[in-house]
Amino acid sequence: MMSIDDTHDEIEREAHSGAESGEEGTARGSEGRLEVRPGVTSPGNLSPSLQRRTRRELSIDEHVEGILSRDRVVLGKTITLIESLRPEHTRKALEVMERLLPHTGKSVRVGITGVPGVGKSTFIESLGSRLTDEGHRIAVLAIDPSSRRSSGSIMGDKTRMEKLSVDPDAFIRPSPSAGSLGGVARKTREAMLVCEAAGYDVVFVETVGVGQSETMVHSMVDFFLLLMLAGAGDQLQGIKRGIMELADAVVINKADGDNARHAQRAKHEYEMALHLMKYPTPDWSPPVLTCSALTGMGIEEIWQTIKDFRARMTENGWIEKKRREQALAWMHDSIAQSLQDRFRGHAGVAHVMAEMEKQVSRGELPPLLAAQRLLETFFNEEISTL
Repeated sequence: MMSIDDTHDEIEREAHSGAESGEEGTARGSEGRLEVRPGVTSPGNLSPSLQRRTRRELSIDEHVEGILSRDRVVLGKTITLIESLRPEHTRKALEVMERLLPHTGKSVRVGITGVPGVGKSTFIESLGSRLTDEGHRIAVLAIDPSSRRSSGSIMGDKTRMEKLSVDPDAFIRPSPSAGSLGGVARKTREAMLVCEAAGYDVVFVETVGVGQSETMVHSMVDFFLLLMLAGAGDQLQGIKRGIMELADAVVINKADGDNARHAQRAKHEYEMALHLMKYPTPDWSPPVLTCSALTGMGIEEIWQTIKDFRARMTENGWIEKKRREQALAWMHDSIAQSLQDRFRGHAGVAHVMAEMEKQVSRGELPPLLAAQRLLETFFNEEISTL
């Protein structure tokens, strides 16, 4: 089944053509019955080409050709393939990624984080809309909080970015975390490469702003932006020093109206705090900027800062060095994640895991010894199958 992101444009076009032809639609009457009313159109049938693609899985060639031809439907289906946990889908996704790799790496990768309520989605929509107006094509990969019961994505970003979600030069994709940051990081990295192959020259990766997601996102982007608020009590807002040290720029959002004066005071305080920190990035001191994502004030200056950073870091070789290091880190992370997935899905381990957990929780078995026995079960059975 196609996702909302995949079919949005196709359905919208079909509905639009139906409206132009004067088709009638259905609506629910006052007594709850469905009745025909003029002017309320139904989406109509999907185009034959889209129907064919929804009835069957795409081949590897179709995934690759669709991505390179900038087909948004295929882009959505390819990311869905990447996110799938089915082994056959994983193997297929790896082949697709291998063929797309030569077409990646040309985008500006920007990570954006901040405490909940700081206005990340409004900020991304404001900056993203400005960039598409200038001719850029942008992709937004939002690491979305998931229901711990259902593991389903909340999909909040789609509704918060109303303007950007219907922009033909923008692509928004939430990635449900499902409680596994390692899995999200792996899938988001691959989704970012697919978006680059599809011709998106600016990729935003938005975090939920809590836990370890900031470190994960920092490990996959070129420029890391920390959004903050002023006038909200403690100016540091519980942000850890480690997160501050990751930032390539600090932006104080909502610096408008009565809050403008508080924003300037907070700007000075953050500049003082940043002055005491040491950064690994050469030839760069993280600036503190103010903006209003709602009015657009300061947005152009922020984009100029990102461009200045990229130009300077490209010239001194930092971007290339950082991406090489990130690629190696991704490889090692993928090995660790794959081993963990295989361990947890192992039938022999699953058979004894529950009993081991009971013994550890009752204090009858040391945790390290339990872990050793579980690993021996896993590796012994793996070796015996060779």
